[in-house]
Amino acid sequence: MTIKFLAIALLATVAAVGCSQSDTPAEHSAADRAEGHTSSSAGLPAGHIAAGEQLASSKGKATGQSCVDCHGAEGNAPIDETYPKLAGQYYDYIAHSLQAYRDGDREHALMSSQAKDLTDQQIADLAAYFGSRKSGLRDLHNVH
Repeated sequence: MTIKFLAIALLATVAAVGCSQSDTPAEHSAADRAEGHTSSSAGLPAGHIAAGEQLASSKGKATGQSCVDCHGAEGNAPIDETYPKLAGQYYDYIAHSLQAYRDGDREHALMSSQAKDLTDQQIADLAAYFGSRKSGLRDLHNVH
């Protein structure tokens, strides 16, 4: 019985240490933290679909393009097959991707400059908007 109790106590300690959070997650860039940006999509403010819809159609200063210019109406019709469909994507995926482009942790000729000046609120709004759109994505599980 004592060995069982010690094993449970040890597992609980390991779980508590593994689940504890540091102030600076290792996977987030120094630039992100230095600029005062949130360290993950979980820390973003609430996104607003209407604001995201307006922002998705607004031309960016850096490229002169809007989100829908490249990703299509509501994010469902990209102009190039290598561009992702954004409609119906998970909020966290879109938010994290935009944060990574903004902070230089992910590079793309257009997206890096397009996202460079986005605020946390704008990222949250875009993620809320595109996540709320009807998806043109297909589940490819069991396709064979």
